[in-house]
Amino acid sequence: MNKIVKSSMLLLAGLSLLMVPAYAMGKSKKKQPQPLPPAAAPAPEWMDNAVIYEVNLRQGSPERNLRGMQKQLPRLKDLGVDILWLMPIHPISLENRKGSLGSYYAVQDYKKVNPEFGTLEDLKEFVRTAHSLGMKVILDEVCNHTGADNAWVTEHPEYYAKDKKGNFISPFDWTDVYKLDYSNPATRTAMTDALKFWIEEADIDGYRCDVAGEVPVEYWNEAIPQLRAVKPVFMLAESSQPNLLVSAFNADYAWPMKDLFNAIAATNAVNSYAKEKGQNLPEKYGADIFKLIAEQQKEFPAGSIHMNMITNHDLNSWEGTEFDRYSRGVGAFAVLSYTLPGMPMLYTGQEVGFNHPFEFFEQDSVIPDYSPNQFTTFYEMLNSLKHTHPALNATNPAGEMIQWTTINPNVVAFTRTAPNDKVTVIVNLSDNETEVTFPDLAPSVDSMINYFTGAPASLPQNLGPWEFVVLTAI
Repeated sequence: MNKIVKSSMLLLAGLSLLMVPAYAMGKSKKKQPQPLPPAAAPAPEWMDNAVIYEVNLRQGSPERNLRGMQKQLPRLKDLGVDILWLMPIHPISLENRKGSLGSYYAVQDYKKVNPEFGTLEDLKEFVRTAHSLGMKVILDEVCNHTGADNAWVTEHPEYYAKDKKGNFISPFDWTDVYKLDYSNPATRTAMTDALKFWIEEADIDGYRCDVAGEVPVEYWNEAIPQLRAVKPVFMLAESSQPNLLVSAFNADYAWPMKDLFNAIAATNAVNSYAKEKGQNLPEKYGADIFKLIAEQQKEFPAGSIHMNMITNHDLNSWEGTEFDRYSRGVGAFAVLSYTLPGMPMLYTGQEVGFNHPFEFFEQDSVIPDYSPNQFTTFYEMLNSLKHTHPALNATNPAGEMIQWTTINPNVVAFTRTAPNDKVTVIVNLSDNETEVTFPDLAPSVDSMINYFTGAPASLPQNLGPWEFVVLTAI
């Protein structure tokens, strides 16, 4: 920690120099439904202060496979990663394939490893190595649909949803896949068998479930307890659907918070992707973060956990890199992704400030250079912050957060607490230098330090554009 603190002054000076320039929550006028019961999905104890790292096997190492990424595991352990999320590892369908290599999410066979990435033994060795380093491994599984030439298409056509003419259905514009029919008990049995397979065969530690909200919640409530009967697993839903968190999934995507981050950046005219694409994002300010949290506390089961992010594979390839969307604000939004209630995640290359949208259906000619730099130090410090301060634990409810009122709506200030611990965060979410004024109560900084400098804590009178301060208990 001493080494990290000594380098932090250089980090803060240089980080801004390195930075270069759908899921809407529409309000309903319908009668509000009854509150959901509290979130009760059994949670592995190792997820409490965990950092998730999404691995893009196709683009993430010079070898572009499991063996190549296995060589990266010691580096990721040193970075502070706890959960490795592997994008889909299965063979990819040939029929209706997009690009030359196809989409990871067009699964040809649920019980095989894509030869592009290696063998079953390579996967087992990857998991064993990760476990030996104290990290967990979750697989990205696609339960809503299969590839167009999955064996089930011919062997079990009854597993699939059909239109009125009896044709297979390709959801949305995903012409390379067919949607499954979960009203058929045989479909549910087959999918649960596939999910159990990788836990039993490769000792994986859970799943990130693609478009989880498109699969009936009744299926998840039936299937996931069967997985937990094998071993404690962590289940992450790619969704922002409250009923998924009642008893099935441990966490979901913080899509609404991502949308809000994007809108705040656009309001400050630094979201170049939104400008380029002509997106008409709503005018939003830092204070809207607290409004969103309050809305979600009413909408979601008490104790719900959301995965916070500033990038992932979908955003990187289809909505611009974090630098396209946040420009000079990348550091500020990253700090919030770690310190707001929830779990933080990193995507392949984020830890070195990799500013390139990966090709999705091809091998990209550009891959990250993982030589440590100021971004690496920055994320090492955020990971250490998450690990060493119980106030930031994922299962520490949002009710343990004090929201401080400031004069400027772009100055976000809050304190999160736990027994014998406290973390205060103050962030300027604007492209202008801003005075920091608390009209009512102000956070106490007694017995605290500035986390990034190691100096005794003090409240800032002003913050520069996108500047942030993190104060921690000694």
